[in-house]
Amino acid sequence: MAGPSAEAPRGIGVLLRDLAEGSADLVRGEVQLARIEIGAVAAAAGKGTAYVATGGVLILLGVLATFTGVVLLIGDQWLPRDLYWLGALLFALIAGGVAAWLLMRGRNALSPSALAPHDTVATLKEDGEWLKRQLTSGRTSS
Repeated sequence: MAGPSAEAPRGIGVLLRDLAEGSADLVRGEVQLARIEIGAVAAAAGKGTAYVATGGVLILLGVLATFTGVVLLIGDQWLPRDLYWLGALLFALIAGGVAAWLLMRGRNALSPSALAPHDTVATLKEDGEWLKRQLTSGRTSS
């Protein structure tokens, strides 16, 4: 017997082996594509993070420069000479008060009671009561 020719029908074992090899190649290709995509996403996320961090630092520097200007303005316009420290103290107290107010609002907004899904919990309780009524009415009617 000669080897199988290109025109001869292939056996079920050969077909299953080809299917397994093709499936394995397909999975390897999909894994490779996923690695490439994840790498691209990670690179984009890193680049975006760098932009946000740089922007945050520049905003912080701008805010600090503005605060310095306000302190100098308070010292020049409303306080006697050489009392810039008092202007800085007044401004720090005002900024600290605003910061404390913002922190309290943020803490309250992030508290567990504020984040709880109240409507969902109420609906689940109603569903539980309805199910109990259904089960109880089913027992009494049988």
